[in-house]
Amino acid sequence: MFRAEPLVRIRLLMLASEAADAALELARFGVFSPAAHTPPELAESLADPYREAWLEAESRVSKLVERCGNMGELIIPEGAAAPTLADLDELNAWLKGVWNTCLSAHEGEARIQEEIRHLDALEDTLTKLERLNVDLAQLLRADGLLAVNIGSLPAGSVRRVAEALAMTGSLVTTFDQVGGQAYTVIAGPRDRHDEVRGLLSQAGWRELPVPPELRIHPQAARAWLAEERQRVEAMNVRECAAMDNLRGQYRTGLEEARLRVALGRPLAEAAMVGVRGRGGLAGLAGWVPRRRVEALKTALEQRFRGRYWLAIEPPRRDEAAQVPSLVRYPVWLQPFVPLVKSYGVPRYGEFDPTLPFAFTYLLLFGAMFGDIGHGAVILLLAASLYKKLGKLAWIGVAAGAVSMLFGLLYGSIFGYEDILHPLWMSPLHHPTQMLTLAVSFGVGFIILTLLVNARNQYTAGHVHAALFDSTGLAGLLFYLGAVGGVVSLAGGAALATPSWILAGIGITIVALFKWIETRASLGERVLVTSIETLETGINLFANTLSFMRVAAFSLNHVALALAVFTLANGMGTAGHWLTIVLGNVVIIVLEGGIVAIQALRLMYYEGFSRFFSGDGTEFVPLKLVGVK
Repeated sequence: MFRAEPLVRIRLLMLASEAADAALELARFGVFSPAAHTPPELAESLADPYREAWLEAESRVSKLVERCGNMGELIIPEGAAAPTLADLDELNAWLKGVWNTCLSAHEGEARIQEEIRHLDALEDTLTKLERLNVDLAQLLRADGLLAVNIGSLPAGSVRRVAEALAMTGSLVTTFDQVGGQAYTVIAGPRDRHDEVRGLLSQAGWRELPVPPELRIHPQAARAWLAEERQRVEAMNVRECAAMDNLRGQYRTGLEEARLRVALGRPLAEAAMVGVRGRGGLAGLAGWVPRRRVEALKTALEQRFRGRYWLAIEPPRRDEAAQVPSLVRYPVWLQPFVPLVKSYGVPRYGEFDPTLPFAFTYLLLFGAMFGDIGHGAVILLLAASLYKKLGKLAWIGVAAGAVSMLFGLLYGSIFGYEDILHPLWMSPLHHPTQMLTLAVSFGVGFIILTLLVNARNQYTAGHVHAALFDSTGLAGLLFYLGAVGGVVSLAGGAALATPSWILAGIGITIVALFKWIETRASLGERVLVTSIETLETGINLFANTLSFMRVAAFSLNHVALALAVFTLANGMGTAGHWLTIVLGNVVIIVLEGGIVAIQALRLMYYEGFSRFFSGDGTEFVPLKLVGVK
């Protein structure tokens, strides 16, 4: 059922010691949205310390639960009470101790992982050095007569480098090759080492650092590495066992902590809006659906047995912008809600455009992209992407279905206009009728937006604007008269005289309203009134003509298909069908995307901008939510 819920404001006074339980009961109730409307006499921010303690506990529990892995779904007992501030302080002290213990264990795990990475790096270096089969401690002695370099060169440069280094008395020996890199030992007189290094830097030399642990014979290094890995693995097993013990030791406590955090969340979230008090009293205010008021009274009475005071009052007209909006949408309409809310959230009491948006958007898309084959592709593609797109996929399914319907009406399938006989008419053969229908649809759409805006203005208490403004009933009179006059000039009907009289009355009322509303000097008032009155006519007819693009895109769809067929007919059999397939892909992707955007643009700029403020706030109720 598509309906906007009427809301009422409640003000709840209770004992300060029971504020957490009151917030918890409202969260269990499920349809209470907190707001800052507590009496000014209750000026103290009683819940701020509670919120700070709760945030600290929630942060620590989240981190600990992340360390412990999946702890399953949190089950909140029906009669569980909310934690007090003292309970949260006690919980934070316990969580701090657990966190420090777990942090120490985690640091031990981190050290072991670092040792494993170090051993892996040593293993990689040793694998390159094993072919040397010499004692590296003797080879790399700092006090030896020879200066030794171990590293790699591009394989193609080894011979040239060896010839160049021979002039310095150095010997080049290759002991391994990996890909394009040759691993090499270069030994030469120590007094010419700087000269050797200079030559190597120009040849693309990459030094292979030899860690102290490997400055022994490679076989001895291999045995040492095996022992180290065994030692580190044993340490890792002990650390894992210790972490498992910690998880088992603290799991029950963490489950209790998750429960306390979930039970304390309602008051902590309500504190963001405002929970005020003084002495032993606390006040909490917010909005609930009018039809649930009696159920709320029953729930509060069962929980507090008269230890509360509840005031209920309807929202005033002048505060509609502050009242949250709660609308119940049927399942089939919900996919279109994000598209509407991307423009804005309707104010409380404002006309919600989701239902007309859904029908009009699909109608415009189908009219501009009417083709049985192209619509079927869009439908199947959207259905196949349901898991990724979620509910939004149903917009694609619906758009594809409507496109197929208009394809039947137009007699078009994958651009072919001669396979099916149109059930209605072909845009290619009836362009004038298509333009007339598109403009007529635009006229009806704009009339609807003017009526809706007049209704919104009246609901908000702006009666004069609803009656006399350019977007109210006076503007509608002018528009109807002007449209009738244009139709008469085109020979559509003999309504010229009454139409222009009606248009004149409407624009005169608008001009008088602008004159009265403008608070300025005489010259400025004349200028503002003239400009805004002229703008009324220009905008209304510019918006109407925007709907000509519906006919233009329906013709463009046919024109693109004809262009594809023209290219295909100039090719051989294989090229012909390849061009047909690729051309249809381009039409679906390119034109389909453009049409989707253009239909959205018409709804936003020719519709929503005329009557939809979009600056409302969503109804966000308190809920019981635990740490996952």
